[in-house]
Amino acid sequence: MTIHFIGAGPGAPDLLTLRGRDLIASSPVCLYAGSLVPEQLLEHCPAGARIINTAPLSLDEIIAEMRSAHAAGLDVARLHSGDLSVWSAMGEQLRRLRELAIPYAITPGVPSFAAAAATLGQELTLPGVAQSVVLTRTPGRASAMPDGETLANFARTGATLAIHLSIHNLAQVVEALVPFYGADCPVAIVWRASWPDERVVRGRLSTVASQVDDAMQRTALILVGPVLDSEDFQESSLYAVGYDRRFRPQSADSPFAGTAPGDERADKRHEP
Repeated sequence: MTIHFIGAGPGAPDLLTLRGRDLIASSPVCLYAGSLVPEQLLEHCPAGARIINTAPLSLDEIIAEMRSAHAAGLDVARLHSGDLSVWSAMGEQLRRLRELAIPYAITPGVPSFAAAAATLGQELTLPGVAQSVVLTRTPGRASAMPDGETLANFARTGATLAIHLSIHNLAQVVEALVPFYGADCPVAIVWRASWPDERVVRGRLSTVASQVDDAMQRTALILVGPVLDSEDFQESSLYAVGYDRRFRPQSADSPFAGTAPGDERADKRHEP
């Protein structure tokens, strides 16, 4: 018996991983975060499965359902939106399960920032522009921010910022970032990325607050950084002509010569 924590993806039902789908289909109990997980995913549940929306439940009540399934020897599919590694409230559940010696496993999912970047048709790291993406948020009622994790501190790096759970603090986000990125820095806000009613707002730090209406709440992701409208960036060396690499050695003297998979010289080195 195992509690399977499954990243259900950003919203589109077909952005569920194959592993996640198969685990849902084989688990007679399904606990899902109904406020964000699309109900279409529940169609993968086996006939007769016990399906519980955990949105109105407390942590104690959720763990009680897991304990009951454990006592009955039933696998559980525990669905959370996006990927489980950030802002999923999985950590506190895992701690309880460890205390109870109940086995669990984790299946990652497509994160919301990746879905938003796909919607924008955008790479978030470009050579010479930004090579880091910071996933962060502003303080909220449920979670405070550690002292050093401020937007100003992250902005000093010049990285691309993916600011979650903060659309209600958009004015404060703009105020914190303008001194570092400048008022003309591009911003993209993606609301309900990959859902049928997805919306996108593109603007600048100086204008974006006036472009967002009250309908774009809760599930909006704020992306900030020069990469969002940069066309004048250098190409990666990875595919450059003359770049010596393992899969494309440039001469017989290359340290990579004979090491590429399928290279006859490399194959001979593994012959018995």
